[in-house]
Amino acid sequence: MNSTRRQFLSAGMAVLPVTSGLLAVETPAPGAVAGGGNGRLKLGMVTYNLGKDWDIPTLIENCRRTRFEGVELRTTHRHGVEVTLSAEQRGEVRRRFADSPVELYSLGSAFDYHTPDATRLKADMEATRQYLQLARDVGASGIKVRPNGLPREVPEERTLEQIGRSLGELGRTAADLGVQIRLEVHGSGTAQLPRIRRIMDVAAHPNVGVCWNSNQTDLEGAGFDANFDLVKGLINEVHVRDLYLEEYPFRKLFRRLKESGYTGYTLAEIPESTDPIRVMNYFRGMWMAYQDRI
Repeated sequence: MNSTRRQFLSAGMAVLPVTSGLLAVETPAPGAVAGGGNGRLKLGMVTYNLGKDWDIPTLIENCRRTRFEGVELRTTHRHGVEVTLSAEQRGEVRRRFADSPVELYSLGSAFDYHTPDATRLKADMEATRQYLQLARDVGASGIKVRPNGLPREVPEERTLEQIGRSLGELGRTAADLGVQIRLEVHGSGTAQLPRIRRIMDVAAHPNVGVCWNSNQTDLEGAGFDANFDLVKGLINEVHVRDLYLEEYPFRKLFRRLKESGYTGYTLAEIPESTDPIRVMNYFRGMWMAYQDRI
């Protein structure tokens, strides 16, 4: 065994016993943005920030203990799932999750496509393609990307069209690999849902969907329901903040998601804690209560 592989295994891939106690979860079909019917939502977590210091065995074990069904692995965190992994290491990650009750649902990148610098845009596009390949290799069904603002020196419409065209092109790569792109509702100005809808209209690809991000901007303009309706058929991932925040209508969000036919993941994106298991258990309890499941 070479030193690189030995370091990878010792850092995060020590063998864990296979554990039971959770129902198996379904991986959404590539290109589908939502499930059908009025079925149940799935609970998962984003490693930004609560799990940023957890290796893969710890992540899987903590999710198993608290009945979180899936994860999005944010790039640069201790889990180490990055494009630098060898083919053998990618297979190890895939097997680790496949042999557990926790689904590796998504990889979370920080790629954005609003830059007016053509060289940088080209580099981000190529890096995204590498990340899409990584998702396929480790068994994730998609990656999260984002818009991150509107450059002042460029007309807004031109920027939105550039982001949309970039996503449409990347959507073709994603389709070839059998994975999805999930555009996070994110960034100054670009987090407004009418702009996200414009980007999606330009992208116009079934393998490109929307990651609802539970921002306060969801309530601006015509209001929550009108903003939700702009993208309700395009959502293929949901990020959820702390559920105790009274300024956000989480109960309504869960209801609208189910009414729209969405049966995918709602992923907790919450701060780190010195008592993460207790926090995760409380989060799941509130998540269940908001849906009248307990």
